[in-house]
Amino acid sequence: MAKDSFLMHISGIGPVLFKANHRYKRLSIKLKPFEYVTVMFPPGYSSKKVMAFVEEKKAWITHNLKKIEHIEQRKTVFDENSTFRTHSFQLKVEKGAGSDIKMTLAKGVLNVVYPAHLPVTDLFVQNTIRKGIEEAMRLEAKIVLPKKVKDFASRYHFSYNKVFIKNLKSRWGSCSAVNNINLNLQLMRLPEHLIDYVVLHELCHTKEKNHGPGFWTLLNKVTGGKAKLLAAEMKQYRTTIY
Repeated sequence: MAKDSFLMHISGIGPVLFKANHRYKRLSIKLKPFEYVTVMFPPGYSSKKVMAFVEEKKAWITHNLKKIEHIEQRKTVFDENSTFRTHSFQLKVEKGAGSDIKMTLAKGVLNVVYPAHLPVTDLFVQNTIRKGIEEAMRLEAKIVLPKKVKDFASRYHFSYNKVFIKNLKSRWGSCSAVNNINLNLQLMRLPEHLIDYVVLHELCHTKEKNHGPGFWTLLNKVTGGKAKLLAAEMKQYRTTIY
């Protein structure tokens, strides 16, 4: 019987993470940028069958890993020279003497100290940095964004229900049929005036549910006639950085 979770080096592939998961009824392989090749299997599954499955799929795995490598080359790798900053903090990455990764957020700096025995490009180091950035942005977004929604709604006489902060992959924000405002925590990477634009954009959807002429007239009114210019500027930014 296979262990619940273990990491193994497979010749021709590299590190492979094996994980038991009760949601899986059969063997499955997951490939994602900057993550280990992951093999999911039902709890109690035979180790011999798991390894045989990987060998059977080795050609498919290696073929798709080449595609993943091309994606990784376009994605952000954080290191000592990174100039990443958000609305309220900047990233500082440095090598340390300890054996664990240490992360602190104080005085406007997210400080990450990684072990000297690991390269900064190591999957574990990069994934830890990304998770730290995401959680730090989530904290600041929960402070900044609901207040902006409240202030703009009061100023321009919008009515909304609730505000939710999420790590959206393809949208900066959305407004539901019952006027719940969903905002992407990645907004914290944008200049202040673009954060304001997205908040106003979603508030306008509380009155105009589509992007018809009425919507743009309203958005233009609350942005001082700059709706189209701001919309064009937003295209310079992606919702994902890695």
